[in-house]
Amino acid sequence: MKALVYTGVETLRYQDAADPEPQDGEVLVKVESVGICGSDMHAFLGHDDRRPAPLILGHEAAGTTSDGRRVTINPLVVCGTCRSCAAGRENLCDRRQIISMAPRPGAFADYVVLPERNLVQVPDAIPLEKAALAEPIAVSWHAVRLGLNAAHTDMRQSALVIGGGAIGVAAALSFLAQGVTNVTLVEPNNLRRSYIGLDANYRVVQPDDISGELFDLTFDAVGFDATREMASAATHPGGVILHTGLGGGAAGFDIRRITLQEITVIGTYTYTDQDFKDTCAAMFSGALGPLNWTEIRPLSDGAAAFDDIRAGNTAAPKIILKP
Repeated sequence: MKALVYTGVETLRYQDAADPEPQDGEVLVKVESVGICGSDMHAFLGHDDRRPAPLILGHEAAGTTSDGRRVTINPLVVCGTCRSCAAGRENLCDRRQIISMAPRPGAFADYVVLPERNLVQVPDAIPLEKAALAEPIAVSWHAVRLGLNAAHTDMRQSALVIGGGAIGVAAALSFLAQGVTNVTLVEPNNLRRSYIGLDANYRVVQPDDISGELFDLTFDAVGFDATREMASAATHPGGVILHTGLGGGAAGFDIRRITLQEITVIGTYTYTDQDFKDTCAAMFSGALGPLNWTEIRPLSDGAAAFDDIRAGNTAAPKIILKP
């Protein structure tokens, strides 16, 4: 098969690779669409020890099985028996693995293998390019659910999302779908902000536009020192900060303000099995909108897509690659 292989820092090669071999309980999926995630970019830049070269990256995928089923894939492979799995918190599994992290090759390829339980069937009316968005949207759906569960009943009226990438856009849509009616997304890139603001049913602004405003729930989809500082300043007393981004750094949180104003901070990671299924149901029902914020490119041009994302030259929050 052909695959886009991470072969070293800032190097991706479209080349021949061995076909994956399904093990007991696993299914071979022909990849039809696969998204580029921020974590793929971290690996590409050499910032992720969990993804050593050489490795096939990519974990946001949809495709078809050998028996003709159209599926989207949950890339989180778990044991199913540990304490966390038994409690329905599979994302905290003691032995969790994710395709695109060693030792499991990812989906920037013609084929990928997953356990049968990781596949969700896609209705015929849903294009697989849109079905591939299930994974990044599930990340945001999970975080929003945790935030709303943690928030007091009087602190669920407004939400701020920091970052206009796919996770941020998905967070804004998830807030709306889960009942928060006043949602603001802040994005500094003019190209990206103009693109997502064309038909968004939430407010899209630049950072200076929210100066002095306070929000009940704040979602940091970036995770840099500066965005943690923004989240600390923008969250209403008694509110909730959801920290999802892994951009880098370890500073930024105003611990004094967080303490004195009883602000809850929740670190969130991936999603539970139920979150993934709930996300798919919301997508397929239309509750998350038309899902039209993607750009489609061939997998063979994947290296150029990474360069464009790094340079900030892509308007769409998500690039979908087609093998």
